[in-house]
Amino acid sequence: MSDRVADLDSHCHPGDHGNEPTLTTDAAAIERAARLFRAIGDDARLRLLARLANGPHCVTALATAEGDSLSTISQRLRVLRAEHLLVRRREGRHITYALADDHVLDIVRSALAHAGEGV
Repeated sequence: MSDRVADLDSHCHPGDHGNEPTLTTDAAAIERAARLFRAIGDDARLRLLARLANGPHCVTALATAEGDSLSTISQRLRVLRAEHLLVRRREGRHITYALADDHVLDIVRSALAHAGEGV
């Protein structure tokens, strides 16, 4: 049993959560978060987010790195952008994509770190 689970077994009492922030249970926020996780839940889209965690990229560079067509990459980016995970900026004929904010970066880092723990 992990230390975290053992700690939960020995200290879990209703209302006893110290200084932990209370997370919302607002139905609209939960639904938006669920859509966000569905968008991230695809391997190819998560790979794009991981690449963008290292800095902005244009669609052409992402397509080359992924070995996919521009239309395929554009569709994946469209899904991520629809969930407000990405922002885009036009530079001449190129459109550059970047993570929307530090929250997205934290989600990607945390998910990959957790997956890398080999649970």
